[in-house]
Amino acid sequence: MKKLLFLIIALTTVFTSLDAITPTKATEKRNGPKRPDMNKIKDEVTNPESPYYYPVLMKMYEQNETIMNLEQYRHLYLGTIFQEDYNPYRHSPLSTSVEALYYKENHTRAELDSIISAAERSLQDDPFDLSQINYLIFALRHRGKNNRADIWQYRLNHLLEAIVSTGTGLDTDNAWFVINPRHEYNIINFQNGIAEKQSYVEPYYDHISVKKTSDKSPDGYYFNIRHILEEYYRKFPE
Repeated sequence: MKKLLFLIIALTTVFTSLDAITPTKATEKRNGPKRPDMNKIKDEVTNPESPYYYPVLMKMYEQNETIMNLEQYRHLYLGTIFQEDYNPYRHSPLSTSVEALYYKENHTRAELDSIISAAERSLQDDPFDLSQINYLIFALRHRGKNNRADIWQYRLNHLLEAIVSTGTGLDTDNAWFVINPRHEYNIINFQNGIAEKQSYVEPYYDHISVKKTSDKSPDGYYFNIRHILEEYYRKFPE
């Protein structure tokens, strides 16, 4: 609970408003949320002749490319599931190596540098650890490294946009697709929501109940974890 509470506070620090990372109004009006065709995405990210070939997209991402569009980010994020080294439950020990520093109200330059170093090393192991990206942005900003912070903020915004573009999260038919269960909490926290309870809904959904802020606010959000489970049990059949 303590760790979850900190995550809520940390994410709220960086994510200033929902409009900042959800699809732009023009995009939303034109297309709206679009349920991904995962079979098609698998074919495209594994085909060297495809413009969405995963190694090409990852190279663009790692080169600080800031012209990648939403569809490229959707293929990059969701296509991670179909990579041979994918494990949705992998947890890098580097992500907690300087965890105590995250709880401090004020940080020295040396402490900020330690957070930056640990986050960068952790992201080499798990490039889409949204919490570590958040910590990295926070530390870079406070060290005055705003150009690097802007690059990471751009990445984070578009990864989150890729998730929320997959649905509304309001029911199973419109569940959000994630590649890591921790991203479920990232999305809820980003909306300034407070997660209260997690439950599994057959056949392959997670439901996160949230604290209601008004009569019209949702009771919770649904996440489609079908492909997470399929890939995990395929690789780890025990």
